[in-house]
Amino acid sequence: QVQFVESGGGLVQPGGSLRLSCAASGISLNTAAMAWYRQAPGKQRELVATMYVGGSIGYANSVKGRFTISRDNAKNTLYLQMNSLKPEDTAVYYCNTRSSAYSWGQGTQVTVSS
Repeated sequence: QVQFVESGGGLVQPGGSLRLSCAASGISLNTAAMAWYRQAPGKQRELVATMYVGGSIGYANSVKGRFTISRDNAKNTLYLQMNSLKPEDTAVYYCNTRSSAYSWGQGTQVTVSS
């Protein structure tokens, strides 16, 4: 059974940074295109960042230059380094494969507010 456990969220002031983690079980992260998603209150879940098997990366325009996706194969963990956070980044963040093939985890709440 594939499971994702997200962590690392919290309350941060605008301009601050957070590093999110996604611990995976039942799947090797280096065998699938993996992605971070987020869902803000009242909005649909949106794709934030993708890391493909070969290592190529893609970002949503809204986070490009501020967020960095990475992967530790030994720990089977996906990361999202978020810098220069803005209030509009407030959302619950999730990881999953790029095709959203598996059940969603509980996510981790990120709140950007002064």
